[in-house]
Amino acid sequence: MDGDSIRSSFIRFFEEREHLHMPSASLIPAGDPTLLFTSAGMVPFKPFFMGEQTPPRRRLTSCQKSFRTTDIDEVGDHKHLTFFEMLGNFSIGDYFKPDAVAFAWDLCTGLFGLEPERMYVTVHLDDDEAYDIWHNDIGVPPERIYRYGNSDNWWGPAGLEGPTGPCSELHYDGGAEKGIGQHPVTDEMMTPDDLTAMLRREADEGIPAEPGGCHPNCDCERFVELWNLVFMQFYQDLDGVRTPLPAPSVDTGMGLERAAAVLQGKPNVYETDLFRPIIDSVCRLTGREYGSDSETDYAIRVVAEHARAASVLISDGVVPSNSERGYVLRRIIRRAIRYGRQLGLDRPFMTDVAAAVIDRFAAAYPALSENRDFIQRVVGLEETQFLDNIRHGMPLLEDILHYLKTPDANPPALLETAGVDADGLAAARASESIPSAVAFVLYDTYGFPPELVDEIGRREYGLAVDMDGFNVEMEAKRERDRAGHQVIGSMEIVTAYENLGAGHTAFDGYYRTSIESRILGILRDGEAVGQATRGQQVEIVLAETCFYAEGGGQVGDRGVIAGPNGRVNVEDTQSPVAGLIVHRGVVAEGDIALGDAISAQVESERRLDASRNHSGTHLLHAALRSILGPHVRQAGSLCDTGRLRFDFNHVGAMTPDEQLSVQSLANSKIRENLAVTARETTYTDAVRDGALAFFGDRYGDVVRVVRMGSADSDGHDHADPFSFEVCGGTHVHATGQVGTLVVLGESSIGGGMRRIEAVTGRAAEELVVQQSATLQAISQKLQAPVQELEARLDAYMADTDALRRRLAETERVGMRAEAESLLARVRDVEGVKLVASVTSASNVESMREMGDYLKQKLDSVVVALGAVIEGSPMIVTMVTPDLVDRGLHAGNIARDAAKLMGGGGGGRPETAQAGGRQPDRLGAALDSVTNLVRDGLAT
Repeated sequence: MDGDSIRSSFIRFFEEREHLHMPSASLIPAGDPTLLFTSAGMVPFKPFFMGEQTPPRRRLTSCQKSFRTTDIDEVGDHKHLTFFEMLGNFSIGDYFKPDAVAFAWDLCTGLFGLEPERMYVTVHLDDDEAYDIWHNDIGVPPERIYRYGNSDNWWGPAGLEGPTGPCSELHYDGGAEKGIGQHPVTDEMMTPDDLTAMLRREADEGIPAEPGGCHPNCDCERFVELWNLVFMQFYQDLDGVRTPLPAPSVDTGMGLERAAAVLQGKPNVYETDLFRPIIDSVCRLTGREYGSDSETDYAIRVVAEHARAASVLISDGVVPSNSERGYVLRRIIRRAIRYGRQLGLDRPFMTDVAAAVIDRFAAAYPALSENRDFIQRVVGLEETQFLDNIRHGMPLLEDILHYLKTPDANPPALLETAGVDADGLAAARASESIPSAVAFVLYDTYGFPPELVDEIGRREYGLAVDMDGFNVEMEAKRERDRAGHQVIGSMEIVTAYENLGAGHTAFDGYYRTSIESRILGILRDGEAVGQATRGQQVEIVLAETCFYAEGGGQVGDRGVIAGPNGRVNVEDTQSPVAGLIVHRGVVAEGDIALGDAISAQVESERRLDASRNHSGTHLLHAALRSILGPHVRQAGSLCDTGRLRFDFNHVGAMTPDEQLSVQSLANSKIRENLAVTARETTYTDAVRDGALAFFGDRYGDVVRVVRMGSADSDGHDHADPFSFEVCGGTHVHATGQVGTLVVLGESSIGGGMRRIEAVTGRAAEELVVQQSATLQAISQKLQAPVQELEARLDAYMADTDALRRRLAETERVGMRAEAESLLARVRDVEGVKLVASVTSASNVESMREMGDYLKQKLDSVVVALGAVIEGSPMIVTMVTPDLVDRGLHAGNIARDAAKLMGGGGGGRPETAQAGGRQPDRLGAALDSVTNLVRDGLAT
């Protein structure tokens, strides 16, 4: 069976057994901040297993795209992967061990046709129930059922609270003569009874288990772990106490790649049809033959695996950056490039390999084909950038490595930049390591990856990067980046809301802005109270409300709550606890009390402004996907009353033409006055129907979908809409109500993310009025009609440029004259000519020209010129080559002189510059050059 057939037959097998096929979720986990990537088949179903959401069906099956970072540095051998596909079947409180075991056995020995005598089973030491099912119900003989302890056959959150339980694994025996893998295999099998006795002694008496023969978990790789069945039958509290779950569940996983290796009779996953087309493309590009030698094979596998992983990550919305997911993507792309260079690929090649990946997997994952251009553009740009970084960073790295090995060489300026002192330098030389601070500066400033620094250092100089120290530097950087973004609040505050006992607040505000309701709870200073009086800040919970709570980027409503004895001005509406809507404001008149019947009125115009902007973000999203490509995904938004912003993933800055095209397309849909309709459905059906979901949100089992266009007046869907998204916010009823959308600009917000900002409705009108008034004012000042302003400004700018050139020429003549006057002020220091003086230069370039003139006239000289430029003291130093040979270094002179001005700097031996913060100390700094020259000659 080829890989596609294995995938489809697995899904079909479980569909025939009443399982609902769930499409693969994104590699970016939805609403789960604890995970960097979707790393297992059950990850998208965690809310179901945890009881946070209701599953669409209690029997599910999927083939889930998965990515794990733990094995990146191991990829290249014959078995490790970062990206893989996990086949799985799941029971959420439905069937348990008997059915799960029977399904697994029937599929492996029936549908897949694997020989029963080659199938070995493992169970937990204490799971007699699973043992009996395998032996008595399925008929697996005792000699092929092995028991293992917690480290191998128990699943659960170590030290954490949550579902847990034993697991059972199916292993395939490749045979002593042809084990799967490339290591020698062990012929002698250890009996299950002997292994069980050994493991029980380890558990009970602490005697380490040392198996003397082969067994399913043996490292000889005779066996392949084919399928893992997890039986979640307990709930573990923070003290480690386990209690039986009322409705146990099942989570299983079978790696598609391993299954393909077994079913296709291949020695490893890289020789299956899932990888062979990608490997063949690498071989065509390099002219190398796979299987010729181990070093070549290793490099080919790295390129193939990382290209596959990178293509899927990019397709799912990850772009290269220096943090989190983006850094992992950058790391695997650059690792692939490094190994490609080892194969002789000194030109860009990753786009070609990515094309092979897309061709192979587009049928299973159509998003790869839809995003083909974007995927290839991203890997191509990253490859170009990486090669540029290598060109710029390599000379700096070579200087550092040379200096670490050659103590009498001149110290590179990068050492000072990295803050490496004499002690740190001595420690690095003693331990034959590259200081972590140096590796960090090369990475942080020049984009030079520490892995490459380490590789070059080891190979060419026998020096390794202090990776532990580097990781400390990286964590410190992350802490700095996180500063100012501290999470506030506490569990006590959340408990206060929960203790109100108000339960769920019914929201009825999509089509109305006023409602009659009743006060269910009042909080003052975080405490539940029975009433509140004039002037007091309160939080109010109603039985039913038309106030929209902040969410999905849309700001919360403001308005008034009026009771029989008082009135509250609502300043904000929030949902601090799921399902609970809280109205925050101040009692403006009289008093309010629990149980009061009230009238709630939203500020209608403000709500409409926010709704215009929310609908505007949907129009922008659709327009961006149309203009830039379907890879664009929402990464955040703000729908305020006066403006909107929309964050999205994209590889580079939008051009002015692209911004204009997006604005024009959005406005054309506004003019078409498309119907905006909404309906409730299940999340699964919404995504299956094509609705876009924001990957940062966690959705319940019932969601609201908003559609713009292609629906009749009753909301029935017809052709493809312009916009179709899962969204719980408020919107206009037709796009024409947005009025006009004006893009204000687009910028980077880091991490491969972009931000576009815009205004709609009244704010757009106000912007047009302001800009028109500004143009009229400029028109009057320049005494030119608006339509001629550009030509008039061009003329003014041309005149200004001509004046600047004349001024520069005048200054150049003056500087030449000043330089000539300095020839009369040459000093002699130990037989060396020295010119050190404050100048009237207005920029560093003028001082450099003066220095070049002095060097030309004096042949052998040290020059140190200074000037106060825009309020800051600057020094330029130059040393002629003959004096460099005598030990003088322009960079060292500039650096040490600048210290007297409260600054620093440096540069090359022949030319350098430095700056400071104390202009009044410029003269003293230049006076110090005499002694610095003397000291330099002495050393």
